[in-house]
Amino acid sequence: MNYQVYLSKTAKQIQPSGIRKFFDLASSMKDVISLGVGEPDFITPWNIRETTIASLEEGYTSYTANAGLMELRQEISAYLERRFHASYAAEDEIIVTVGASQALDLAFRMLLNTGDEVLIVEPAFVSYASLVTMAGGTPIPISTNADNGFKVTVEQIEKGITDKTKAILLCSPNNPTGTYLNEEELTKIAQVVKKHDLIVVSDEIYAELTYDEVYSSITSIEGMYERTIVINGFSKGFAMTGWRLGFVAAPREFTQVMLKIHQFTTMCAPHMLQHGAIEALRNSADNVENMKNNYRRRRNYIVQSLNMIGLNCHTPGGAFYVFPSIKSTGLTSDEFAEQLLKQEKVAVVPGNAFGQCGEGYVRCSYATSMEQLQEAMKRMQRFVDTLV
Repeated sequence: MNYQVYLSKTAKQIQPSGIRKFFDLASSMKDVISLGVGEPDFITPWNIRETTIASLEEGYTSYTANAGLMELRQEISAYLERRFHASYAAEDEIIVTVGASQALDLAFRMLLNTGDEVLIVEPAFVSYASLVTMAGGTPIPISTNADNGFKVTVEQIEKGITDKTKAILLCSPNNPTGTYLNEEELTKIAQVVKKHDLIVVSDEIYAELTYDEVYSSITSIEGMYERTIVINGFSKGFAMTGWRLGFVAAPREFTQVMLKIHQFTTMCAPHMLQHGAIEALRNSADNVENMKNNYRRRRNYIVQSLNMIGLNCHTPGGAFYVFPSIKSTGLTSDEFAEQLLKQEKVAVVPGNAFGQCGEGYVRCSYATSMEQLQEAMKRMQRFVDTLV
């Protein structure tokens, strides 16, 4: 039987995740130090887990409203106002989703018609282009480089805009580079967005993990609320990856269309987990700050170590990734990652998994213990020494 004739052309053209390839390979080996998958090494704080356990014991196992518990949406609304000076109504401008990934999917399905173009600042998270494609759109990469710490410029954005461009996707702090766009830089981008009447899909999942500046959201810039879709969630900042809880905040004209899609595809996020998210927003600021301080120390250590090894690395402003250049080794990104894994049992992700401008780099996650990072740096030093 020829199954190929039954498969969707769109689905067939989607490429597997370059991150998972190396994660799966590393998981099959012993004594591997993984700097690959972007997941906090912290366990979800106990107060969040305890609240969720209690909600199960109290019988909160039914469906909720499609948009999520009103109590949670009210907490999200207060959180956005408190942390990012962004005002969204709990009643009809916030939807609780199954992770930030579903929020992105809803945003693109709501926005895009066949052929609409979305500018994606690269290097970029591996799912972005595929989500745009599956929604019928065309992803247009905007390449950045290490010369200015992988920060996109207005000139680069202008160059990518055509009469088919409908939106631009920004991720700050960025995965995989850790690059953070401050208020001044976002204001310049906002001017271009307004000039060309575009929509911004702003992935802010790493907003809690900024180390040198107070986080700025593009939605808080004058004139940007009406043309911004904020994507966020609990995975990274609150160490809740496996909970799969996210949210989208946008003008009601957008969210009410997204809600229709959400109703027919997901129904609602799990009831008991939403109680845990309420607790996270109310009483976990100290835990978040502790995790952030640990990440900051690790960031400083790994950046210094990689530069000493001879792998040039800029200091990222947020997230928990570094994106060092491996061009000095003479290897491609794939060759470097494969040989490092086989010879020294350290797993990193080839930079070209995040777009062609990522070739010549690798992504290293420092969401692991300092002891593991120290050992990983020793192994990477040994590996690089063999290439000289």
